[in-house]
Amino acid sequence: MPPERARLSEGATALGVGLSEQQLDALLGYLALLAKWNRVYNLTAVRDPSAMVVQHLLDSLAVVSPLRRWAGDAPKRVLDVGSGAGLPGFVIAVAMPTLDVTCVDAVGKKASFVRQAAAELRVHNLHAVHSRVEALTEPPFDLITSRAFATLADFVALTRDRLAPGGVWLAMKGKSPSDEIDAMPQVIDVFHVEQVDVPGLDADRCLIWMRERR
Repeated sequence: MPPERARLSEGATALGVGLSEQQLDALLGYLALLAKWNRVYNLTAVRDPSAMVVQHLLDSLAVVSPLRRWAGDAPKRVLDVGSGAGLPGFVIAVAMPTLDVTCVDAVGKKASFVRQAAAELRVHNLHAVHSRVEALTEPPFDLITSRAFATLADFVALTRDRLAPGGVWLAMKGKSPSDEIDAMPQVIDVFHVEQVDVPGLDADRCLIWMRERR
């Protein structure tokens, strides 16, 4: 087994995310396309294949078990804000085919890459939109996520109109941002802060779950 495939498979297992051979193929195909586009468009600063498996794929896969716990088998609509080259949106769409995932980014070449990757790798539940999130016209989403997009307050403020009633926000962060949590408006409930360990990554990671107070 090629080293990147072995690292991805073992890391996914350690995260409690079972991936089929087809899902492994799709995720590694995504990395190959990202490396190809990166030579022209500079979509990511990470260029070493082994580092890309850890910092892009496994880091994004760390959200999948919590998302499976939240969604169960129900079809849900997910928005990935400031998705860049499709992280974590592409990974979520591959690992959880019952979810309908939309990646939005204000940079056109990044949205174009996600759209092309979804088409080439036949990830039919993934969509890409070139837009600022506050200008989106899509129907509301059940969950809105981001990875290093903005402060929690800005993330919520920019996306609040796009969240469906009863929906939740899920922000991927490094160290638990206590100052940002303290600065959240009273109408927003930070109801869970979840620590995650990413195999091979020597850095703090946590997930911040939020919703509007009832």
